[in-house]
Amino acid sequence: MAFIITFLGKGGTGRTTVAIAAAKKLSSLGQRVLLVGQDPGPALSILLGASLGGDPQDIEPNFQAVQLETTVLLERSWEEVKQLEAQYLRSPTLKNVYGQELSVLPGMDSALALNSIREYDKSNKYDVIIYDGNSSQETLRMLGMPEILSWYFRRFRQVMADSDLGKALSPFIQPITTAILNVSWTADELTQQPTNQSTQMLEQGKSAVADPNRVASYLVTSSDLAAIATAKYFWGGAQQVGLTVGGVLLNQSSATDALAAEFAPLKVSALPIHSSADDWETLKSALPDFKQAAKAPRPINIDIAARQVRLFLPGFNKKQVKLTQYGPEVTVEAGDQRRNILLPPQLSGQPVKGAKFQDQYLIVSF
Repeated sequence: MAFIITFLGKGGTGRTTVAIAAAKKLSSLGQRVLLVGQDPGPALSILLGASLGGDPQDIEPNFQAVQLETTVLLERSWEEVKQLEAQYLRSPTLKNVYGQELSVLPGMDSALALNSIREYDKSNKYDVIIYDGNSSQETLRMLGMPEILSWYFRRFRQVMADSDLGKALSPFIQPITTAILNVSWTADELTQQPTNQSTQMLEQGKSAVADPNRVASYLVTSSDLAAIATAKYFWGGAQQVGLTVGGVLLNQSSATDALAAEFAPLKVSALPIHSSADDWETLKSALPDFKQAAKAPRPINIDIAARQVRLFLPGFNKKQVKLTQYGPEVTVEAGDQRRNILLPPQLSGQPVKGAKFQDQYLIVSF
């Protein structure tokens, strides 16, 4: 399994340059690195001095790069969908619809990018995968997909099972699936069987994003006030999707002391001005040890003994946070993002007794 790193910050702060420097540094240490670019523009190819395509290509020893092409990824995924349909249906209906005819819907590029990262990780060809997305907001939405989709599967399967419609259709499910799909599913199996593989993938994705030894992000900012405020906003957003932020990279400035209080307890590392396409050494040497991200505050901690859930929410105050509870889940809204927390059995069904802010943590007691 690869260690996945991404960089968050305002546009123009040098996220792509930092991503390349990180790839160069880690590959020079003997790690097999893949740099994945999502932006279809030419910037990544120009900075690397190589014309990138839809398949990984060698840049330097131990260092490969790829530029994701959404339409190509969609065509490949569409063929997989048709194969699944042919597996379950006697008379497939999608066989005459071709991937080249399809258009990319909003949000589809993020889902396809996430699946590509999963496949590159699964290949075991890389020790590190560095993702350079179109924007930090899209990167956070992408990494939050496993959590969001698992909630939809979980919630709506149960709603269907408990609804009058679900109960009315229950006696007909087995004969219909036998006649049409050439399988024999009961009503209970229908709520699980079609999504077993998907559910497993989503759980693996959630576990990876929540593990700082598997996935970590770093904030990139300049000394500009807007860039600093944006970095703090993405810091809070990362916590909401369960993503660990390992540190702050102050680009083209040495004023780390001024930012120490702004981003405490994260370490702020100063990066020099990168002035030449041939001189990456000074930038590489200034980068931190990315494995130290595991020491950063975890986005969430569930203390069963103390009957508490602690969420690290930097950049927010209690007026910006809304807390609601539905059965075994607690929903936390912070800013424009929402997080659904599935409580463990020991706390499931227990009402919230109180919530408070303390040292940038939202502490919920049961």
